[in-house]
Amino acid sequence: MLLAGLCTVDQVQRVADFPVPGEKVRSLSMDVAAGGPATNAAVTVAALGAQATLLTVAGAHPLAALARADLEAHGVDLVDLDPELPDPPAISAIVVRESDGERTVVSRNAHASSRFVLSMRSLHAQLPRPEDEMPGCVLLDGHHPEVALHVARWARERGVPVVLDAGSWKPVFAELLPLVDIAACSSLYRGDDPREHGVPVVITTAGPEPVRWSTPEKSGAVPVPVTRARDTLGAGDVWHGAFAYAVAGDEGDVPAWIAFANEVAAERVRHEGPRSWTAAVAKMGEGLP
Repeated sequence: MLLAGLCTVDQVQRVADFPVPGEKVRSLSMDVAAGGPATNAAVTVAALGAQATLLTVAGAHPLAALARADLEAHGVDLVDLDPELPDPPAISAIVVRESDGERTVVSRNAHASSRFVLSMRSLHAQLPRPEDEMPGCVLLDGHHPEVALHVARWARERGVPVVLDAGSWKPVFAELLPLVDIAACSSLYRGDDPREHGVPVVITTAGPEPVRWSTPEKSGAVPVPVTRARDTLGAGDVWHGAFAYAVAGDEGDVPAWIAFANEVAAERVRHEGPRSWTAAVAKMGEGLP
């Protein structure tokens, strides 16, 4: 599978309760991992047993080495479109509450760089050639807009299904949505209706609530498994990775793909920490209908 989008460095502190303004609290644990929607989705795909290639910009800053090491350890093939970029990667400061796994996140998205145009020159060379095996699916998160558009056009020309993680509206979506086969939106999504741009399958996730879906012919909702949440960090990203994995498997239909993604995301939230869930998810790779 091919995934394109944001790669951050996540610094995660687990606490008994969120601090109030001006308060200092001692964390129960601390983790550092690669983060970002496409990145966490790529870790999910790899955990499920499929090849996961992540197109992103990490750069040469020492902090980027933390993300590289995490992705290598979890079987993700990182394609850095600007490996000599000196700027630090985007960093997310995350606090997870022990009692219910709820989290707060302070982050900054990928920012434009004067060097980024140079990275686009290498993008096409990194995509599979006609003689190579085509990916079963492409997942985009809309970060690095030029990359998203280029990959979406490349996939459309080759008949590779494109899944968009539309967690929140981004200006590039107006141009990107007509190239998308499946738009999976969060309940917080505020922007153009993907249907108005001709997207044939539109999905809306809402945490523990049923996942709604619609096509031009029909619509429905798929319930989410009831589970005790220990850590909700990245659960939506894991859902998107599992969904794209199911689409790439080319078996079942939209409700079956959603049900599989729901099960994988539910497994993720049962585990504490940014990567502790991967071993359990690995056992689910053969459970696709």
